[in-house]
Amino acid sequence: MKNQRPVGDAVLGWTPPAAPMGDVLEGQYARLEPLNAEKHAALLFRAYQADDWIWDYLPYGPFHSAAQYHRWVRDTVANKDHFFYAIWCKTSRAYTGVASYLRIKPQAGSIEVGNINFAPQMQGTPTATETMYLMMQWAFEAGYRRYEWKCDALNLPSRRAAQRLGLSYEGVFRQALVYKGRNRDTAWFAAIDKEWSALKQAFDVWLSPRNFDTQGRQIERLSDLTGLVRTSSDPQLR
Repeated sequence: MKNQRPVGDAVLGWTPPAAPMGDVLEGQYARLEPLNAEKHAALLFRAYQADDWIWDYLPYGPFHSAAQYHRWVRDTVANKDHFFYAIWCKTSRAYTGVASYLRIKPQAGSIEVGNINFAPQMQGTPTATETMYLMMQWAFEAGYRRYEWKCDALNLPSRRAAQRLGLSYEGVFRQALVYKGRNRDTAWFAAIDKEWSALKQAFDVWLSPRNFDTQGRQIERLSDLTGLVRTSSDPQLR
């Protein structure tokens, strides 16, 4: 009998999921709507005026006129390689950011979240966390097996966010991209479908109104809850 080499586990009863089709994602703090230039561009441009640093690690921007940003949104939503959402913050009653699905590979069961650009007023809020939860929830409940997050390896806030959200660190791809004339080493993070049930429980606990005191301060930290699920941690954050 010939030696048998190891092979991956059989994937039984799985069907490739659909690509994102424009579902509105509704939460208690956030509502995610398919990005539309006419509806959202001017309002988002206004929200982004607080500081240009929000564009530092994105391959596009900053935009110095509402018309310029409007054109970018119009052209971007026409590109079917990704799917963008505009984020409505129910607390401030304003559009305060965008995020997208990209590298959408239904046949592989893989999808990435990226192009995340939250206005300063949205960063560090329950709206920001719930936005990421809603996008992860849609992906796994649609049938994706792998949910990815990639960022410039120098972008420590993004690396912290990925880990806080329960995505496991998978390493750094050196000299992966050139953008804005600069080198980018890319840090990779991901969660997989078998982790989703425990991650969902962690998000549900953190997002519950019972997890915040009368001053709006968190009682349980999300990173403590998701830390029970992550299979590896980012060595830059220890």
